[in-house]
Amino acid sequence: MFSESKKKRSGETTRGQSNRIGKSTNIKGDVVSKADFRIDGKLEGSVETSGKIVIGASGVITGKVICANADIEGRFEGELLVSNLLTLKSTATIEGEVTVSKLSIEPGATFNATCVMKTGVKELKSSEGKKAEKTA
Repeated sequence: MFSESKKKRSGETTRGQSNRIGKSTNIKGDVVSKADFRIDGKLEGSVETSGKIVIGASGVITGKVICANADIEGRFEGELLVSNLLTLKSTATIEGEVTVSKLSIEPGATFNATCVMKTGVKELKSSEGKKAEKTA
């Protein structure tokens, strides 16, 4: 159906590609993607992506999310693991467990969650090559 040149080859970048769950869509199950993902509908299950998750104002996720970055305007309930930046807009409601590197919360957002902020720990070595101390 597609010519060989239009098929996606293993290892190609997913930059510019995104997936979307519309307002009138309800999904139960697990989603895995390398591209960005926008949810304006409802998803019950888990989402895992190496890209960005956007939960629109009408979007709802109940379950587990693993991603690099996330922007949330809607509702999330469950376990959220963001390896870089989590941004909560003023209309966001978060309940559950959150693990993040960086966190931005606009006034008006509801954040009822346990939160762990993880950053890289880098070892410093003295000029003699010995481990001196650890710093964040």
